[in-house]
Amino acid sequence: MKLEELKRAVADGTVDTVLLAIADMEGRLQGKRLTATHFLDHVAEGGAEGCYYLLAVDVDMNTVDGYEMASWETGYGDFEMKPDLATLRPVPWHEGTVMLMGDLEWPDGRPVVASPRQILRRQLERLAERDLIANAGTELEFIVFETGYEEAWRRGYRDLEPANLYNVDYSLLGTARIEPLIRRIRNGMAGAGLVVESSKGECNLGQHEINFRYADALRTADEHAIFKNGAKEIASQEGSSITFIAKFNDREGSSCHIHCSLADAATGANRFAADRQTFERFVAGQLACLREMTLMFAPYVNSYKRFVEGSFAPTAVAWGNDNRTCAMRVVGHGEGLRVENRLPGADINPYLALAATIAAGLHGIDAELPLEPPLDGNAYTSDAPRVPTNLYEARDLFGASAVAREAFGDEVVDHYLNRARIEIEAAEATVTDFDLTRGFERL
Repeated sequence: MKLEELKRAVADGTVDTVLLAIADMEGRLQGKRLTATHFLDHVAEGGAEGCYYLLAVDVDMNTVDGYEMASWETGYGDFEMKPDLATLRPVPWHEGTVMLMGDLEWPDGRPVVASPRQILRRQLERLAERDLIANAGTELEFIVFETGYEEAWRRGYRDLEPANLYNVDYSLLGTARIEPLIRRIRNGMAGAGLVVESSKGECNLGQHEINFRYADALRTADEHAIFKNGAKEIASQEGSSITFIAKFNDREGSSCHIHCSLADAATGANRFAADRQTFERFVAGQLACLREMTLMFAPYVNSYKRFVEGSFAPTAVAWGNDNRTCAMRVVGHGEGLRVENRLPGADINPYLALAATIAAGLHGIDAELPLEPPLDGNAYTSDAPRVPTNLYEARDLFGASAVAREAFGDEVVDHYLNRARIEIEAAEATVTDFDLTRGFERL
């Protein structure tokens, strides 16, 4: 949607609300609902203020310590949310509403370097210096429950009613039962400007996936965040709920496979297809950096519970040609040649995950890393290095990563190390069902 289109829609009464959104550390949309006239008169050019605690809180939005950019000592002031007019789009599931993404700046105009969108922008700038762009697609799995969000909360997220009661992976019969909701989400996303390709069932009870056409990495990250937010809102309107948690139960987890390729900035042609050496070095960089970048692909304690042998979630740092047991699966040919990172779960922040992917690939290209032979057979039983098995290990590897500090800068690395610390401390302080079941009587 163009700004002139918005002005006409506001004038004729079609649009009355503008959502100005930023992506927080969790990849969630935060921001303000603005009257459309106020947006046009004051915000479209000047931006809007938001408290910088939005990048210095825990998942529950509690203020926490350890962040240099925001604390009680700094007064929790404001940063500026600057609208990116290129992202303006309708929101069909809300009447009279449009939305757009914003970039964060300090009052003096400096970028807020720890903001996820800025972290990704910086990696895209590094690519641009080499006359390259990154194309990417994210494949998000999720679980649908017939139980609404409020009722799920009242039940303590136990005894929820999954939308399907058996494995509906690729099943047209099983997915037909929930098609009214999935169809509404597909059509809503199409109305918001996302290019929807397909939907399908998955393995866990009530698990589904909606796929979108690849795009440049920034657009993909924006649309990933918009889809997650919108899918939850549409489900709620239908009395249902959707979760993107990486590991909901003992069955299959929910993944977010990331497909990525590089292209020439001038022509848009796939550089991987034109230059095998660039492709091999990019993939070699993914393997070399996967363990130390895992924090960007698996940000929560729960994320690591998905890495189970024989579950289609990877446990080995290896690559293979169309091999779903490997962390890195190479697929496509010609202009479609790309690498799929199977490590991330559905809980990722897409900006951080794509930034880490690009940073690792650039490391492989700049260091001229050779690519090891592809792994044939079962990576689960191979002698390949293992992915980190918990957040503690991933945090330490990320903190010690020279590649991460060079690519992102110390301020960004330290900011997200503190985020990991907060997540670990919250988990360690929580009494779980595991604790009670294991110890209530028997210990």
